[in-house]
Amino acid sequence: MNTDGLSKNMQSLLTLANAVPERKNAKGAPAKSMLASIGYSTKQLYIAFENMTEFIGSISISFFNLSRGKVKFLWGDLFYFIQDCSVTSLPIVLIISFLMGLILAFIGAIQLQAFGAGIYVANLVALGMTREMSPLMIAIIMTGRTGASYAAQLGSMQVNEEIDALKTTVISPIDFLVLPRIIALVLMIPLLCLYGDLVGILGGMIISNTFLHISTSAYIHQTTSSISIMDVVVGVVKSIIFGLLVAIAGCYQGLNCGRSSDAVGIATTKAVVTGILYVIIADAIFEIILNILKI
Repeated sequence: MNTDGLSKNMQSLLTLANAVPERKNAKGAPAKSMLASIGYSTKQLYIAFENMTEFIGSISISFFNLSRGKVKFLWGDLFYFIQDCSVTSLPIVLIISFLMGLILAFIGAIQLQAFGAGIYVANLVALGMTREMSPLMIAIIMTGRTGASYAAQLGSMQVNEEIDALKTTVISPIDFLVLPRIIALVLMIPLLCLYGDLVGILGGMIISNTFLHISTSAYIHQTTSSISIMDVVVGVVKSIIFGLLVAIAGCYQGLNCGRSSDAVGIATTKAVVTGILYVIIADAIFEIILNILKI
């Protein structure tokens, strides 16, 4: 570049600027081709799958060691997480389950009343709540409430280097932090599912009494005759698996969080998204298996 027309001060400034070599990649990396983007995404997916498999394996080993009495964690933490997953979750479970029972009853009333079969609203609400809606909705509630909380708690500990301190003192973060959270959610979510069943059926009964003029005794009789113990068991088993998946998603994202406050928010968002995704996929697999087994 010709700098003869510039002042001496400007020429010395340009000389000083050119004395330092340009940093590599200062202008940004070139745009990737579509094939390269697909390959990169596939590689990241493989790495994520590998890490999740390793995490699940560590949890399995931790449960095995728990059965042998070789796991160290604070029982006070377990009781705290049990309370957080049960008593403090009751209000939101009450509202959502009650509204779901109302919605199912409204849908059934509109369709069945046209055929003079309004009494079968009780069947619809009872089967819908026990087998599908109660375990699914409660799992989604716990994903947004408890799964996100697990990710935020563990992510904050990662940022504050508390997890590194545990590793330094030869204490497994899986045993000390993850295991009590998983146990608490797996133990409490079936009880929340049964609670949601009852509340949802109650919501359907209110709609039946108000709009279909079905007596309470008739509604209860129709409900008890339309469901069996197997229907309740199916919902409870679903809720246990869903709770396990929600806890794993939240703890995994928290332990793999970055070292900044922004990373904690990202981990919390990922915990909710992946938790809901796991629950929906597991529910679809459940329905396929139940349909094959004719249950």
